[in-house]
Amino acid sequence: MSWRLINRRKWLHLTGLGSLASGLLQGTRLAGQVPKSQSHLSEKHMAGAMGTVGQVSSMDFSPTNFLRSWNFSDMPLPDRNQYYRETPRPDGTLFREYELYASDREIEIAPGIFFPAWTFNNQVPGPTLRATEGDRVRINFRNLGSHPHTIHFHGWHPPAMDGSLPGQEVEPGETFVYEFDAEPFGLHLYHCHAVPLKRHIHKGLYGTFIVDPKSKRTVADEMVMVMNAFDSNFDTENEVYAVNTVANAYMREPIRVNVGQLVRIYLVNLTEFDLINSLHLHGMFFDVYPTGTSLKPSLNTDTLMLCQGERAIIETTFRYSGDFMFHAHQSEFAELGWMGLFRAEEQHDVA
Repeated sequence: MSWRLINRRKWLHLTGLGSLASGLLQGTRLAGQVPKSQSHLSEKHMAGAMGTVGQVSSMDFSPTNFLRSWNFSDMPLPDRNQYYRETPRPDGTLFREYELYASDREIEIAPGIFFPAWTFNNQVPGPTLRATEGDRVRINFRNLGSHPHTIHFHGWHPPAMDGSLPGQEVEPGETFVYEFDAEPFGLHLYHCHAVPLKRHIHKGLYGTFIVDPKSKRTVADEMVMVMNAFDSNFDTENEVYAVNTVANAYMREPIRVNVGQLVRIYLVNLTEFDLINSLHLHGMFFDVYPTGTSLKPSLNTDTLMLCQGERAIIETTFRYSGDFMFHAHQSEFAELGWMGLFRAEEQHDVA
């Protein structure tokens, strides 16, 4: 099905949401795990009940791989070295050099639903960049797209590196080098700042930029979640919502975590056309570090709202094994694809 044929009303009709989904999930949610008698139903039909049937191709972009990848760690070394290099400096910091490019391409946002995106390195979100406070960062940017683009990083940098001021657009076929020190520590983002800004962000030109503190955070199972959405018919109203682009990706392929292990989520909202987006986690609470610029949490909750460009690090530890649902607590967003599962498993010692 082409993106040109689907709108918000049509998407809701096609998903077949409502009492069927509630009935399928009620037993699982109450028990906190998938009963063996329903395992076949869960694996084969749960994602369909929540709005999508079938599976997107993971050849070009895998939400599961993206979740725990940064600095091109999902690539084999020969390919990775083409896009990311690091060199020690005398003061103990690193010089980190990245290759990013803008390109136009169709991406699959739900099974059989394709969106004409503008991308960084052929993917949405763009690759996650990660450095330590005080590192020197250089981004060699090439515009291989059909429109002028820039990269604007959140954080400290000189005005010449801002990517938002008049004359800073990089024309198609041209290049620009962004270079600055990584600071402050925290969870940041990068995105195109060419006008019209809402179009360049909505089309997919954004990614996550993590700056670790020099003192290091507690060891945890870390993952990146970018809340995003897609206006498939360009009426300034989103038809598909997701975390990490693919609708219901983590319903079909739950995120596996270990009971008793600290889980750290780098949560970024880059949804266009909606004032806020949110994350709600069933059956538990989490600590919130707004913008990640403090090592002490400011909130303990089970639901977090963020406006566009706002972000937070959240931490939690699963007490029980089983499936824990998470989704936007704007119900329509959840019904349109922003829903997933954590699958918490007991750790077993190997004899």
